[in-house]
Amino acid sequence: MHLTGYIGLLFSLLAMLFLACWAGVAAWNDKDNALAAIERGQVVASGGVIFSTVILLIALSSRDYSFQYVYDNVDNALSFIYTLTGLWGGREGSLLFWEVIIAVSGMIFVYTPGYKSLGSQTKLYFWMFFLTIQGFFLLLLTGWSNPFIEIIPAPADGRGLNPLLRNPGMIFHPPLLFLGFALYTIPAACALAASLASEQKSWIRVTRNWNILSWVFLTAGIVLGGWWSYMELGWGGYWAWDPVENASLIPWFAGTAVLHTSIIEARRNALQRTNVFLMSLTFLLCIFSTYLTRSGVIDSLHTFGESPVAIPLFWSMVVWLVITLMVTFMSERMTHRSLSDFVSRQGMLVIAAWFLLALGMVVALGTLWPVISQIWTTQAIGLDAHFYNRVCLPFLSLLVLLFCYCPWMGWKGGIRNMKGFIAVTVVLVVSFVGFYAMGITMPLATLTAAASVAAIFGIVLLFVFYPAMRSMRQSWGAYGIHLGLALMALGIAFSGPYQIEEEVVLAEGQTAMVGEYMVKYTGMKEDSDGADIRARATTILEVSKDGRIVGIMNPDKRIYKNFEQQQFAEVSTIPSLGDELYSTLLGFTEDEKASFKISVNPLVNWIWIGGTLMSLLAFLLLRRMPGPGEEK
Repeated sequence: MHLTGYIGLLFSLLAMLFLACWAGVAAWNDKDNALAAIERGQVVASGGVIFSTVILLIALSSRDYSFQYVYDNVDNALSFIYTLTGLWGGREGSLLFWEVIIAVSGMIFVYTPGYKSLGSQTKLYFWMFFLTIQGFFLLLLTGWSNPFIEIIPAPADGRGLNPLLRNPGMIFHPPLLFLGFALYTIPAACALAASLASEQKSWIRVTRNWNILSWVFLTAGIVLGGWWSYMELGWGGYWAWDPVENASLIPWFAGTAVLHTSIIEARRNALQRTNVFLMSLTFLLCIFSTYLTRSGVIDSLHTFGESPVAIPLFWSMVVWLVITLMVTFMSERMTHRSLSDFVSRQGMLVIAAWFLLALGMVVALGTLWPVISQIWTTQAIGLDAHFYNRVCLPFLSLLVLLFCYCPWMGWKGGIRNMKGFIAVTVVLVVSFVGFYAMGITMPLATLTAAASVAAIFGIVLLFVFYPAMRSMRQSWGAYGIHLGLALMALGIAFSGPYQIEEEVVLAEGQTAMVGEYMVKYTGMKEDSDGADIRARATTILEVSKDGRIVGIMNPDKRIYKNFEQQQFAEVSTIPSLGDELYSTLLGFTEDEKASFKISVNPLVNWIWIGGTLMSLLAFLLLRRMPGPGEEK
């Protein structure tokens, strides 16, 4: 099976590189008679990737430890569902998972009306780029990151999955991120192909659904990853600006910027070069994200460490950037159409896009700063969360503030609805004063919270002033996304600056005050499941406020099979739409007292609610794309 799986990848590699070269030559010579064969060929080549993926899944599910990859990520005590997540739990499997998504998406794209509406030369250039990208991933999988390495003799048991990954987030978070990364391949390849072929059909329209789906999956993956960090790591927060967290956020900024600038191209036929560049840049940053997490260039809690794929990933980014610049700025199709003033809706969309790109640049530079700093010093200098918060949170506040007013501006300038503009301004000012009077006196937190309330009020007001919007699915989708963003911003404004956190050491029966809450340690029990969890110490914390019990928390410490030298904390919370209580068991003292980290996180759950709304309501933006000869 090891050799069979490897041969499947090798076949796909050779087939896709051959087809990519054939497509390039045919496009250059303007011979579209090869197109049908290339389309069928990519389906066959993709079949090899799918076949190899199935073999690895069978090996994981049967716990075949003759596979080095299975041995590294599975053990006999691991539950079946987490055994399957081993497909994306390691470096080699995650790259294979990414590649199989690209392959399947290409098989689907060829049958869509949007693809069929493209010109033959554009299709050929598309396959040249798309198949070359797949060829690169397959080169990694057959060379530097082979998931089919055999162990002889096969061990009786494996090392097992890291206990930090044994969480429901592992089932959904990585696949969502990889779906987002992989699906961006189609709009990126199509953008370059349309530019190179001077395609008259708008690639923005053709790949609109793919672009939206990529953004939805990436957004959902980031939000779920934040929740996973909050519930699993035990440090009390949802975002530590860790390099791996940043790695997924950087392409999200670029992808979100594209969504805004593409609106201008669709309505005004402007920013064509900008959109081609940004779309290709978004995919490049997805590769950059993989480079950060799989190259070992940056130390992080959950990177994969040093890897031989670092060098090929680096040079692939250089090559893709050169191709992007050449295609974007040498295209003959691009028109030059001036924009309206910045004090207009399209002007504010451009400003929002620039803010998003600036955020992406700041986060990227901050993440790479340990590497950059070694240019002038031998000691790597890292940047902590305080740097990112000081620089990035003001941009978030300004983005929410922009959205308060953007819907009320005219496309060519001026205010299209003065009543709405004034009403939102009044709500903004009143909210700012009200929050300040309530003790929310940190300027940035106060402004962000007030802008969030004003944005939410403005969305409701839009549907009141413009009844036609109520029957438009696109309006519910677009403004639903911004509603979710406003709710997330509101949660961030309170849960970060106004978090109360205490570390306490308590004997059984003792109490401690954390903010307005009294926490009483009432006891501890020890057990195990006899298989995966070798030992578990579960504590009982009784929480009350003003003499009334509000809930019980049970933080614990665990020791897992194959990880006997480490203790893993499992947090416990008392969920609330207001103050959420959060506790972590740090350990025990020699006199049998328990040490806890307990925090009060105000409005933190609105972050997950807002993120969920953003991810779900974006599906309302999807629409049937017109085929050849159909009206737009």
